[in-house]
Amino acid sequence: MSKYEITIGIECHVQLATKTKLFSEVDNDARGKEPNSCVSPVDYALPGMLPRLNAEAVRFAVRAGHAMNAEINPISRFDRKHYYYPDLPKGYQISQLYQPIIGTGYIELPDGTKIRIEHAHLEEDAGKLSHFGGYSLVDLNRAGTPLIEIVSMPDIHSAAHARDYCKELWRIMTYAGVTYGDLYNGNMRFDVNISLAPAGAKELGTRAEIKNLNSFRSVERAVEYEYQRQSKLLDKGEKIKQETRGWSDDTGKTTAQRSKEEAQDYRYMPEPDVPPIHLSDKYISAEKAALPLLPSDYRARFRDIIPTDTLEILLDYQPLMEKLSELKDNIKAIANLFTSVLLAEEKSVEMLDDLPSAEQLSNLAEMNAKKELSSTATKEVFLKFFDPQMKSKSALDIAKELGVLQENDTAALEKIVDTVLAKPETQKAQADFKAGQDKVIGFLVGQVMKESHGQANPSTVQQILRQKLK
Repeated sequence: MSKYEITIGIECHVQLATKTKLFSEVDNDARGKEPNSCVSPVDYALPGMLPRLNAEAVRFAVRAGHAMNAEINPISRFDRKHYYYPDLPKGYQISQLYQPIIGTGYIELPDGTKIRIEHAHLEEDAGKLSHFGGYSLVDLNRAGTPLIEIVSMPDIHSAAHARDYCKELWRIMTYAGVTYGDLYNGNMRFDVNISLAPAGAKELGTRAEIKNLNSFRSVERAVEYEYQRQSKLLDKGEKIKQETRGWSDDTGKTTAQRSKEEAQDYRYMPEPDVPPIHLSDKYISAEKAALPLLPSDYRARFRDIIPTDTLEILLDYQPLMEKLSELKDNIKAIANLFTSVLLAEEKSVEMLDDLPSAEQLSNLAEMNAKKELSSTATKEVFLKFFDPQMKSKSALDIAKELGVLQENDTAALEKIVDTVLAKPETQKAQADFKAGQDKVIGFLVGQVMKESHGQANPSTVQQILRQKLK
């Protein structure tokens, strides 16, 4: 049993995939664009500029709340959060402290563990600083981007559950269609609060916050490192400082950045330029009805068909789950093709943009089940579905072009076997087999496969050989 119990709470910033920013009519998708090219005077509070609330951001926030099994507050308000940082030229951030749009909810992890959501609020993102040795550059393209900040309760007690919670949250937000979910470009970022206390203690320890983690593995590693760091300090009788720390993937360590601020440090005040949001029961219900299938729905649908480990791999790829839902038969076989063949390809993510039709996949699985295609040939045909020159063709046509159709006609195979058994080079193997050396059957099967140009069904060939060599 560990000497200290770890308690973890996570704040996740989810950038919403709206066309424009939260309070201005500027392009909200700055991927691949010049720094400071997607900025409005509203975003940096030029005197006289007034914010106008983006209705689509509100809709996405409501949908995200439903996806987290959360209460949607019919009335929510904005507040100003004051702080100075180079990437926040206004000197304040428009957020929601006292009346957030999303209330209590929960996320259920794949193992059934439920992590409670305290609340989630709408706010605008800040810009981004890029550091270059002795100087830093500011890019305000991200300033004003609408996001929701999802605040969990301190229900997580291991690095693995912290990782799983972040991953499941990412899945839910992307399946709900409220974010692009591009972790590399910061569409979702995780702030992890970690505290240690003696096992069995009633009070939590002093927390440290690890800021801006953007991968599930980083979350797990940061928690593991902090547990070791804080344990060593407590063992020596030292106190944990309440502070904000940064994480380095390169060093695998956290480093102190600044003391942790509290709400009063930000001098919150009601936002005077944005009126309260009033949502009708009809609006809230309509957004719940518009939710697409979520990971939990797919688990319920496929749990008795697809093995759990395979299903959890596939759930990282929403287009694959949608495609599997179109199928009626051979779902397990096709799921295995996706995991063992497609996702092993170097360009698998790009290949997901244009998946084969349900008919193509069903016909391929049926041909394999009827032993018209070997396992290897099935994989070859499957990959050809993603070849621009062959993707529109049927599984049968592709198999014919590749010359991989298996011969299952027993009479035709017997003729080929007879031809092979009549050859001088197979006589010794035949004698050895009759003398009890069963392994040589493989050599004889190989000779028949060679004679049939690889189109004979190996299992049928072996049955015929054993019958003839009795």
